[in-house]
Amino acid sequence: MNYIIRELKKDETHLLNDFLYEAIFLPEGTEAPPKSIIDSPDLQVYISDFGNSIDDRCLVAETEGKVIGAVWVRIMNDYGHVDENTPSFAISLYKEFRGLGIGTEMMKKMLLLLKENGYEQSSLAVQKINFAVKMYKNAGFEIVGENEEEYIMICKL
Repeated sequence: MNYIIRELKKDETHLLNDFLYEAIFLPEGTEAPPKSIIDSPDLQVYISDFGNSIDDRCLVAETEGKVIGAVWVRIMNDYGHVDENTPSFAISLYKEFRGLGIGTEMMKKMLLLLKENGYEQSSLAVQKINFAVKMYKNAGFEIVGENEEEYIMICKL
């Protein structure tokens, strides 16, 4: 599949609403929540006023003129927050584009971008049963903490 990975344009920040919803992990057999779930404060921390902070960065995957995935980071008090100098990851692809290596490539490019901009590490939280745990480990993230449902992972840059 032909695709490019590029920076999110200022007039595309509205796309993060869709990708935030797509990022919600649903265990097998679980019914999808209503799209309005992204309006909750726990989820709005990922996208509210995105682009207004120097630490907000986003890359998108695009094919045939359509954005099909996004990886974005910001320093926020989310589930994967470790400190005020560590940006937290969010990543998502539309379902039909998963499992093709696009997410891994987006992560690698974001980690390189963070390193080039002087960050020492990045973090994320992921549910233990999420298939993406393997992708995160392959990208260099290591488990540094956990609770009953999630791992907290850090990638040293």
